[in-house]
Amino acid sequence: MDKSAVQGYFPGSHWLYFSVYLFTFLTGLPLNLMALIVFVGKLRRRPLAVDVLLLNLTVSDLLLLVFLPFRMVETASAMYWPLPFFLCPLSGFLFFTTIYFSSLILTAVSVERYLGVAYPVWYKTRSRTSQAGLVSIGCWLLGSAHCSIVYVAEFWKDTIQKQQFNRTCYLEFREEQLAVVLPFRLEMAVVLFGVPLVLACYCYGKMVWILRKGNHLKKRKRVMGLIGATMLNFLVCFGPYNMSHVVGYFQGKSPRWRGYVLLLSILNSCVDPLVFYFSSSGFQRDFHRLFRNLVKTSGLRGGNRSGIQERNGPEKEQSTC
Repeated sequence: MDKSAVQGYFPGSHWLYFSVYLFTFLTGLPLNLMALIVFVGKLRRRPLAVDVLLLNLTVSDLLLLVFLPFRMVETASAMYWPLPFFLCPLSGFLFFTTIYFSSLILTAVSVERYLGVAYPVWYKTRSRTSQAGLVSIGCWLLGSAHCSIVYVAEFWKDTIQKQQFNRTCYLEFREEQLAVVLPFRLEMAVVLFGVPLVLACYCYGKMVWILRKGNHLKKRKRVMGLIGATMLNFLVCFGPYNMSHVVGYFQGKSPRWRGYVLLLSILNSCVDPLVFYFSSSGFQRDFHRLFRNLVKTSGLRGGNRSGIQERNGPEKEQSTC
């Protein structure tokens, strides 16, 4: 085996990657499962467009988390791929698709929230769930079409035989492969990250400007929380990784630190539940109720000693942030 490629792309201990993967799996899985239950319940009662978008984001995060154990096995094997080779491009395809799908959906959520704040009367009189479903499908198609480059790179000419011999997955590229992969990565950084970031900043900036005056204290708090969680995703989780695409394009090779910043992108599945939490007061209420029920069921809290009573009748869902 050619160990230089593994050491070049993953300098340092491979157990760092394993630790981050494990932390993401153990933290993100229960949070996203709880979010999935809440969104399914909300859509059954009164479907809202933003709930459709966030439900798709939850499914995307769960898909990433389900396939994350494959990456954990890889890191535990010192960055060599011990599983059947067909799982290598499949896991990579889903791995990168879910990352870029998240940035697209977060942008769609920012547009939806902006419309609810800027045009509240118009927004409340129109059901936008079908449009949200079409937007979600479009985001899935756009993300998966771009990330199909994983299959192109893995099955380029005799690459599959070379990869199977060296037992690595999406680590080694020849010059003719880089000539295709690097420009494609640059295009992904612009289309799937740069443009969505600009649009999200515009929408949230306008929302802050609209809510700067008036008695909107609670709404402003939710908006600021939503903006903070979204920008944390874009600037901390996605930003450094997409910057590696830009740097790699001009250097003509993958930067040595690309693997490290990829770990930040994976952490977005732990940050997304913050976006869910600040998306609406309805989600906060349902999440708290679900958490209390889970605590009671687990036996960590007996009876109803908190004195919290269920309110009579369902509370009205909030259609704006």
